Amino acid sequence: QVQLVESGGGLVQPGGSLRLSCAASGNIISIDYMAWYRRAPGKERELVARIIIGGSITYADSVKGRFTISRDNAKKTVYLQMNSLKVEDTAEYYCNVYSSQLRQYYWGQGTQVTVSS
Repeated sequence: QVQLVESGGGLVQPGGSLRLSCAASGNIISIDYMAWYRRAPGKERELVARIIIGGSITYADSVKGRFTISRDNAKKTVYLQMNSLKVEDTAEYYCNVYSSQLRQYYWGQGTQVTVSS
């Protein structure tokens, strides 16, 4: 079994910052792809940022320059540093990883980020 445990969500004022973490545990040795998605109320889930083995990084246009994704391979953890948060960043954020070892994608349970004054 593989588990993804997310943390770091919460309520923040516009312009504030949050750091999300997602740690993988269980029978997973190698992780090739780690990403953050989000789903806002009434909208479809969208990719926020992803980082793949080798270090290639992609960001959604809406978060470029404000969000930074990083990973700690030893800890099997992916982070999302979110700065200059906007009301429109309010959403449930989900961690997603892919392991070629297990040939499967895994999802975290989600963590709520609310940006409001």
